[in-house]
Amino acid sequence: MPDGSKTTQDIDTTFTGPVTQEPNSGWTCVIMPGSGEFFGTRRPVKIGGTVDGHPFQATMLPVGDGTHMVPLKAALRKVLGKDRGEAVTVHINKRFL
Repeated sequence: MPDGSKTTQDIDTTFTGPVTQEPNSGWTCVIMPGSGEFFGTRRPVKIGGTVDGHPFQATMLPVGDGTHMVPLKAALRKVLGKDRGEAVTVHINKRFL
């Protein structure tokens, strides 16, 4: 495998949640419930998939309560036409190892 390439794990999970602002970091995100148990870690997790059908990649960051936040960049929120308080559906289909 060439240097710099990513090994991926195919996964298939979907959740819906409101766009929120994480109080400790100020990041705009959506929280994945049960993510620590799902991924078997409370460390950052690199993922890929879709938000409301639009492709994205992100590093999910642990919140500290067994959940992870999925940061939503301003450019993606603009494409989605979504702001804080509005629900988005996240489908995760890849984990980058």
